[in-house]
Amino acid sequence: MDIIFLRGLQIETIIGIYDWEREIRQTVVLDLEMATDIRRAAETDDIAHALDYKAVSKRLIEFVENSQFFLVETLAEKVAAILLNEFSIPWVRVTLNKRGAIRGASDVGVLIERGEKPADA
Repeated sequence: MDIIFLRGLQIETIIGIYDWEREIRQTVVLDLEMATDIRRAAETDDIAHALDYKAVSKRLIEFVENSQFFLVETLAEKVAAILLNEFSIPWVRVTLNKRGAIRGASDVGVLIERGEKPADA
């Protein structure tokens, strides 16, 4: 298996447990690693045989912008489920960063892996 990655996808959403967080949009940053086999796409040079990262980003932007979760953990799980179910990939690593959530820290968030990572990924 090969890995398609998408890093630094910034999306504004409503996220957080505090009342003030429910009234503003905050930026979350997604880093994704998605297992797939790129050989057929490479052989044919045809997007129809590739994991279309533009389609992935458009779907996640639409979902995250319209979501309103309390926890980054919940949002990360939902993102992983979309990738596994809608894009038919066997394994994904999702890093969800809520920059600025902790004073003095540049980054804070969660990193999850879901699905079955192929042995050669």
